[in-house]
Amino acid sequence: MSKHTVQLQGRAEPVSVGKIVCIGRNYAAHIKELGNERPESPMFFIKPATSLCPLSEPVVIPPYSKSARHELELAALIGKTLKNCDEAQVLDAIDGWALALDVTLADVQERCKSKGHPWEIAKAFDGSCPISEFVPAASVTDPQNLMLSMRVNGEQRHHDSTSLMLWSIPELIAAASGYFTLEPGDIVLTGTPAGVGPLEPGDILEMEIEQVGRVSSSVAR
Repeated sequence: MSKHTVQLQGRAEPVSVGKIVCIGRNYAAHIKELGNERPESPMFFIKPATSLCPLSEPVVIPPYSKSARHELELAALIGKTLKNCDEAQVLDAIDGWALALDVTLADVQERCKSKGHPWEIAKAFDGSCPISEFVPAASVTDPQNLMLSMRVNGEQRHHDSTSLMLWSIPELIAAASGYFTLEPGDIVLTGTPAGVGPLEPGDILEMEIEQVGRVSSSVAR
């Protein structure tokens, strides 16, 4: 998989990716653990296709950060154009599901926020979206009832269900389509549950989303 494509099981050619649309604060316990306010509507930000890298390869922390953290998420691969769509249209427009990490440079993000600056360099840098191979959408019985689990050096971090999302997958993708035209090959990250924690060089990562896959990785600088 190159930095600008992803692989969908059963499809011979890789899928070219346009953009990655991410939602912030979509699990109540995650909001609480970071001391943030609960939003009244979905909060979105975008990562470029250059942020993609294989989840099975080491997660690389840029040299300008000393405080990175992991956020494991269920990723949806868009297969049909969606613009101002209804929630009922969403699931039929998803081609596949994958595991993704929203790697966040916590120290850089806080520094940018304190100065009132944009914080793309903390969330959208090269390699900030490690992602697994996508499984076909039909192979997942109910994407709104999947367990996400992550261990770092054997320590349990994330361990929660997608049923705990504040905005369901159809709700958040329909909302996103009101701001951004979602095109085939775009990816939507659906939020991270509680359990975020630090990433340090040498860490061993074990990640799983039931029915979607299990991936092991590590951290490098």
